[in-house]
Amino acid sequence: MEKSWKITLSDGTKLENLGLNGNNFISGAKITEDDFKGKLSKVTVEGKDFKQEYNNMELVQIAHYEDGYYFVLREIPQEELDKLKMQSDIEYLAMMSDIDMEEGM
Repeated sequence: MEKSWKITLSDGTKLENLGLNGNNFISGAKITEDDFKGKLSKVTVEGKDFKQEYNNMELVQIAHYEDGYYFVLREIPQEELDKLKMQSDIEYLAMMSDIDMEEGM
């Protein structure tokens, strides 16, 4: 497997010499959730003849196998971000109005 992929996170952290299997990136170095926390607002993925910037990504999973650490990132669609913001706004307004959102459920 060719390890020609590189990912640059929003804080400048570089994950290099990555393999790619489907949508799983594969690292020979240990990868944990902490490596990604707060660093996925802007992500650049580069490979041979490929370079793409993504905004608002999330870590889907990390799995450790004999040949390395497999991890999957996905870009959060704008529609999903809008729904999360709307829900947050509703919860904030309910809190400020002293309304119990759990009542009656």
